Amino acid sequence: MKNNVKMNSEPFENDGLVVWVKKECDEVGKYTNTDTEIQKEIDDSNSSDTLQNPINEDGVTLNDEIEINVENESRPLTYIGEKPYQCSICDKSFSLKDKLLSHMQRHAGDKPYQCSHCGKTFLHNAHFIRHCNTHTGEKPYKCNHCDQAFSQNTHLISHMRKHTGENFPCNQCGKVFLHKSSLVIHNRIHTGEKLYQCNQCDKVFPQNSQYLSHLMIHTGEKPYKCSQCDKAFSHNTHLTRHQKTHTGEKPYRCSQCDKTFSQNTHLMSHMRTHTGEKFPCNQCDSIFSHKCSLVSHLRIHTGEKVYQCNQCNKTFLHNSQYVSHIRIHTGEKPYQCSDCDKSFTMNSHLLRHMRTHIGERTFQCSHCDLSFSQNIHLISHQRIHAEERPYQCSYCDRTFSHKSTLFRHIRTHTGEKPYKCSLCDKVFAQNSHLKSHQKTTHR
Repeated sequence: MKNNVKMNSEPFENDGLVVWVKKECDEVGKYTNTDTEIQKEIDDSNSSDTLQNPINEDGVTLNDEIEINVENESRPLTYIGEKPYQCSICDKSFSLKDKLLSHMQRHAGDKPYQCSHCGKTFLHNAHFIRHCNTHTGEKPYKCNHCDQAFSQNTHLISHMRKHTGENFPCNQCGKVFLHKSSLVIHNRIHTGEKLYQCNQCDKVFPQNSQYLSHLMIHTGEKPYKCSQCDKAFSHNTHLTRHQKTHTGEKPYRCSQCDKTFSQNTHLMSHMRTHTGEKFPCNQCDSIFSHKCSLVSHLRIHTGEKVYQCNQCNKTFLHNSQYVSHIRIHTGEKPYQCSDCDKSFTMNSHLLRHMRTHIGERTFQCSHCDLSFSQNIHLISHQRIHAEERPYQCSYCDRTFSHKSTLFRHIRTHTGEKPYKCSLCDKVFAQNSHLKSHQKTTHR
């Protein structure tokens, strides 16, 4: 097919060829392919109805009117910065057709590249190759300032900033970041910008990943299933992490010693034993070895409770507390004792129970001869000797030795009955009352 290129015609682009047009308003429009950008000055002395004569790679020039064979019709006639390819599912647009097709695969869920080691699938070959390096241990990206090597180029670039001193400081609070993307996300704390809103509970999130993660709370969806056992997960990362318990894979190696880890977060935590890095609280004297522990701790000072139960509207400081509480409503007890048929809502409760089988009582009272299988029981017991009652009711003046006793007492004021029988509609203020009801009524 042949196209005629004329003055004031639609922009035209062909591989290796750039057309400059002098328009009647004396504006210079540059039409170029994205691979090679060539600039050609226009001779203002020429008349306004002529084309300049740029030369392509074969030495062919253009006159006022020229016929050009278009070999690649799939390539758009694009103005620089223009994004003519728009996704029909969302509002994203792209300058190249292949970028649109790549983007569309995200909507289709098509991930053609599968890892033969762990079954993980990827949209792009580059991501697949990068992942494969975690299995092979290959680290092709080497720092030219020191001996460190990395499996990914992005990790090398991030590392290089330690040598160059390049960083991205926040102009609001002075906090410094290694990555620009981290600074952009951080800035939303100052601006209050929260882009992603949940239509179930109106909570808003600064990051799409946080929003998608939150949605699983409402849906209870667990689409990622382990092929080795019956466990299912709400996030692919959780499944990948779990699968390493079957394979014994530990792809993350410490550069200071020979220790290896199944998760990158465990490696980062371990690295602090070499660097001595700590995260101090600016409200009190507490110091933490993990940033997430500091963030969690700060909620004690701010009173922020970010996790809300959609069954009873109770709020919690920590996700672990929220997850444990949800099991009160669902009755789920995923932790089962291997010596008897008892099951528990929390792993810590299972470990505590296991001591009853082995008879272990490692916690001894210094005031009397009593010993306990759990430290928390020892602490509670020692309050008898000290006559200490640190937990005071906010509704009345009563004080209690144990936090659990205080919570039970508070329900007499609020009327809260969080323990629901799964066999009938009865609800109870205490778990012991629920158990007693089930034994006498539904046995």
